[in-house]
Amino acid sequence: MKSLIPLERIEQSIYLIRGQKVMIDSDLAKLYGTQTRVLMQAVKRNNDRFPKDFMFQLTEKEVINLKSQFVTSSWGGRRKPTYVFTEHGALMAANVLNSKRAVQMSIQIVRTFAKLRQLLFTHADLARKLNDLEQKYDKQFKIVFDAIRQLMMPPEPERKPIGFK
Repeated sequence: MKSLIPLERIEQSIYLIRGQKVMIDSDLAKLYGTQTRVLMQAVKRNNDRFPKDFMFQLTEKEVINLKSQFVTSSWGGRRKPTYVFTEHGALMAANVLNSKRAVQMSIQIVRTFAKLRQLLFTHADLARKLNDLEQKYDKQFKIVFDAIRQLMMPPEPERKPIGFK
């Protein structure tokens, strides 16, 4: 099956907020080929399908934190509150939109979330094996284990200075 959008592009639209992997309403609307307001209208008409573990509204502080991760904001001064959708909420949104593209994209989104879960599981399994090895060998290998842990850490996001020099 040919992919509409590369999974890597979908991965870039998934954020970790409140300990959950979520997608911003505007990103989800773009992927589903609709406008954010159309998506949110469909959600409000079917509000009973979106419990708090499927979708929630961001606080002002969360929105500011999220915007600070981007050099330029694509949100352009939104007047409406920003909502985010979990994996289940993104799938439910495709159901309430009921367009062919939304259905196709929801399959890709679910695959992307599954891929991220698998990566997380693999990383956790690797960390557990490293701990087992460290317990098995004496302290002279501590430097090696510490170096491996450093390599396993996700890279810090590059922050560019703001302002003039």
